[in-house]
Amino acid sequence: MLIRIDARRLTNAAGLHAALDEAFGFAPGYGKNLDALVDCLTYLDDPKAGLSRVQVFPGQIAVLVLEHMQGMGKQAAAEVKALVDAVAFVNWRRLEKGQPPVLALAYEKG
Repeated sequence: MLIRIDARRLTNAAGLHAALDEAFGFAPGYGKNLDALVDCLTYLDDPKAGLSRVQVFPGQIAVLVLEHMQGMGKQAAAEVKALVDAVAFVNWRRLEKGQPPVLALAYEKG
């Protein structure tokens, strides 16, 4: 499964969370912070969690494709780094529980 995010939208924390909320369809109570993001992404393979409309089958990986990475400003680069760190933490958290990673990142320059 590919989930595409336009990196030009990631100009601040609000833009990051709006873009991800739109792409993943987080539950209405999504807290729009990194802790809430990590919680929602951790359970992409658990439909009972009800944290996202995007679901992957157990053992599958969702690939988050960041598009239009070229020419980003400092703030957008900081938001991308926050997202990279969040994805890494999600996968680490899952590995600590004996579960496989659930997310991967890819970049497109264009």
